[in-house]
Amino acid sequence: MAVPTNIKTLLSGNVVEWARIEFKETWDAEASLKTICAFANDIDNWGGGYIVIGVKDKNGHPDSLQGVPPEKIDEYQKDMLNKCKRIQPEYLPIVEVVDHEGKKFIVIWAPGGYLRPYSSPKTMAKGEKERICYIRKMASTIIPSEEEKRDLYNLANNVPFDDRINHSAEITDLNLTLIQSYLKEIGSSLYEDSKHIDFVELCRNMNIINSLPEYTKPKNVGLMFFSMEPERFFPYAQIDVVQFPDDLGGDRIIENTFKGPLHQQLRDSLQYIQNSVIQEQIIKLPDRAEANRFFNYPYAAIEESLCNAAYHKGYDVREPIEVRILPDRIEIVSHPGADRSITEEGLRTYRVFNRRYRNRRIGEFLKEMHLTEGRNTGFRKILNALERNGSPKPLFETDPERLSFSTTLFIHPDFLPQNEGINEGINEGINEGITQTEQIVLNAIEENPSISTAKMAKELGVSKSSIERALRTLKEKSILVREGPRKSGKWIILKPDRSRKTNLL
Repeated sequence: MAVPTNIKTLLSGNVVEWARIEFKETWDAEASLKTICAFANDIDNWGGGYIVIGVKDKNGHPDSLQGVPPEKIDEYQKDMLNKCKRIQPEYLPIVEVVDHEGKKFIVIWAPGGYLRPYSSPKTMAKGEKERICYIRKMASTIIPSEEEKRDLYNLANNVPFDDRINHSAEITDLNLTLIQSYLKEIGSSLYEDSKHIDFVELCRNMNIINSLPEYTKPKNVGLMFFSMEPERFFPYAQIDVVQFPDDLGGDRIIENTFKGPLHQQLRDSLQYIQNSVIQEQIIKLPDRAEANRFFNYPYAAIEESLCNAAYHKGYDVREPIEVRILPDRIEIVSHPGADRSITEEGLRTYRVFNRRYRNRRIGEFLKEMHLTEGRNTGFRKILNALERNGSPKPLFETDPERLSFSTTLFIHPDFLPQNEGINEGINEGINEGITQTEQIVLNAIEENPSISTAKMAKELGVSKSSIERALRTLKEKSILVREGPRKSGKWIILKPDRSRKTNLL
């Protein structure tokens, strides 16, 4: 039986947080059983954790890879099985023996359980009667306080929606091709196993179906990622990208809806935004060789904002994620609102710590595919991306009833309508009403009237979609016209009386 990730990923700490991994040189039954119990209790909804045996630990990080002697493998596994039977209620982690750098290691995956709280004996002494519901805090396994004990009992009655069994679905609603594509992408050892093991066993190894052999049903998270039509089970589980070219009061609205597996929705909608919305300006300055480069919106900020919306959306709420693109801003709205632990003051000051994660399993899959990081890093990534681009700070809002959450990204000031074609000391030669991108397109056409769109984009360092938009606008303004066949024709500038070329690149 294999775990749903690989040992290289665990040793790197880039996808699975260090607090969710414990390294042991050898199998220590007493210490490891407490840790397995703590991961199973999963008090902070991290998704459980991993124990890697055969690795020397140093301050919670791998120090040296010693491996497990081959003759000890069976002995350790038998003892694990016997000791784990002492956890109550019944709980068994998933164990895999893996090869890495010519040595053998044992990886124990202990996902969050459904029958919390779990307890294990305080010691391995014969006749030990005291039992403790261990929990994980930071990188330590500890005895919970009275308040934390109450939290554990509350969690027992509050299984997250994404981890619940979907009684209206069947195992056949899960698609093997989607599962294999995911496993191959993340480099899981389950990918090779998936070619020959039973499909139900594969799904059980990935923890996307329930564990009862007499009643096999998919979990919601499995349907969200590995069903071809998740909207059958989760109405409005989609991303709507809506453009308002003339602002909210205008007549023009451009709508695009993205459905399908959750990660595919994200990637398709982000690709659409990157191709159709994001624009770059490149300004060559006379006093230095390097040009100024900036975007109307940095892609990294949009990506993180939209991925966070998908991560934290309530999929039992029949509302889509909506991306509203207006002339001066992008608004990303999801439902419901932020957890009560996040204050409005924290949102205003960008100081947010979310103790409860609405969709811990969705977060696991998105992190494996590097679509999000979790652990409260999203706001900082957005702020850093905007700062690097010279963009205004974002606005994070949730209503008092916590029905919705909104992220607003404001356009770079140089892309505002009143600033188009204006850049002190540089744009003096641009005609009134012509943007910088349109001007550099005209400059290129003056040099070579037969230049193609692709060649123009490559030479000017501007995206092809930006060039196409500029050409379309120039034709609408009766400044430019195309003459002759598509491939062998040429551009004709109808208003050649510009005062001079600008020094834009």
